[in-house]
Amino acid sequence: MTTDVNFMKEMKFNNAILFTGLPGIGLVGKIAVDYMLKEFKCEKVAEVVSDSFPPSVHTKKGIIGLIKDEIYYYSFNDQDFLFLAGPVQPSLDVRMGAMQEHYEFANAIVDSLKQRGLKEINTLAGINVGDKRLIEEPKIVVASTSKKYLDVWKGHGAINDRPEGLISGAAGLILGIGSQKGIDGSCLMGETNAKLIYGDHGSAKKLLEMLTKRYGFKLDMGKIKKEAKEIEKAFTQLSKQFEEPDDKPADGLSYVR
Repeated sequence: MTTDVNFMKEMKFNNAILFTGLPGIGLVGKIAVDYMLKEFKCEKVAEVVSDSFPPSVHTKKGIIGLIKDEIYYYSFNDQDFLFLAGPVQPSLDVRMGAMQEHYEFANAIVDSLKQRGLKEINTLAGINVGDKRLIEEPKIVVASTSKKYLDVWKGHGAINDRPEGLISGAAGLILGIGSQKGIDGSCLMGETNAKLIYGDHGSAKKLLEMLTKRYGFKLDMGKIKKEAKEIEKAFTQLSKQFEEPDDKPADGLSYVR
């Protein structure tokens, strides 16, 4: 099992902060990171290929290439920011591969960036709150590797109302392995409904608003506000279609991606 992080040129970063936004519940993290990439016009600096990705290739105008995640760079107010984005992460289905693939993937990401100046990690994800999402504004739930960062995000409006839980996939392991290697960080989870398989732009907008509060980003929120309004309009129709019982996680363990 191999994950290769291939930089296009050798780079050193200034106490860089990493944001990850790979596919997960409600596509919340992916939507948020992809939106920042477009608004900031970030520079692609590395490609990530892994044999833990689906056994497929990507074609564009007849040209074949491996499925890849990518790392982008952006500098703002004398601070370096990195973004891990892409269409895939190792599968959580145990029938599709060994669980060590997840650890190998996370280790490769953290090691390649630590040696180049990574200081902090923020993984962006969604957390399933069931049909509650259809009737309430989404909140941002935070879990951190240290009380210092937990307090920072709570100071910007994030909540920490779950006494215990699990964060699966890259959103959790990149943080856990990063902490072991001396890099602290947080998982910021936008409340969503797992049935929103085409994405929850309203929850992603809340994430972006919180990131703007902390880092002072200059983001044109017009497009995502429009998309969020469309999602909210659709909730009335969606709620009528959802015939299954409320799938809000019970108190205690919650599963996030």
